[in-house]
Amino acid sequence: MDMKKLMAVTAAAGLGVIVALALLAATRAPHEFTATVYSSSAPAPEFELIGDNGNPVALSQFEDEIVLLYFGYTFCPDICPASLAELATATSVLSEEEREAVQVMMVSVDPARDTPEALSEYMNFFDPAFIGLTGSDAEIAAVAADYNVYYQAEEGTAATGYLVDHWAGVYVIDRGQLIASFSFGTSGEQIAADVREWL
Repeated sequence: MDMKKLMAVTAAAGLGVIVALALLAATRAPHEFTATVYSSSAPAPEFELIGDNGNPVALSQFEDEIVLLYFGYTFCPDICPASLAELATATSVLSEEEREAVQVMMVSVDPARDTPEALSEYMNFFDPAFIGLTGSDAEIAAVAADYNVYYQAEEGTAATGYLVDHWAGVYVIDRGQLIASFSFGTSGEQIAADVREWL
């Protein structure tokens, strides 16, 4: 086979591969989100609270990232540890580059007990990159109201102290826009799969 014919065959083969890959991409089933994706996004309400390092943290500092926003507290006996464990699984599944574009935050609904020091120890247990946030009762109440988050202190036991009943979902804020939420019980793998689509 002369050189011209060889080049023609090679080019045709390469074109065939490109067409096949394009067809494969076009026929790939669309991603089915586990999250509840809102029909229209809206700017996420801005807030500034005290981070677990003792310094102010504003939501707007993360306007170029996806923020997974959770409301919970360190004395929570079951729901919060389970939720944060799944969020830790989600970030561990992501690549290093993907993780750099995602920030997990927990706003404390128990500011009386959740000092920055307590939050730092708690969040580090799940992932040192997670941020815990606290503030005054009024500040926490204002942020919770902005995000339509319910929480209420309830009588506990001598061993647990009072407990806080609260909404246990996770909000998704994509570059400043409130776009979706995950229900309690969503697995880390499902969270990661959805996050990859938004990235």
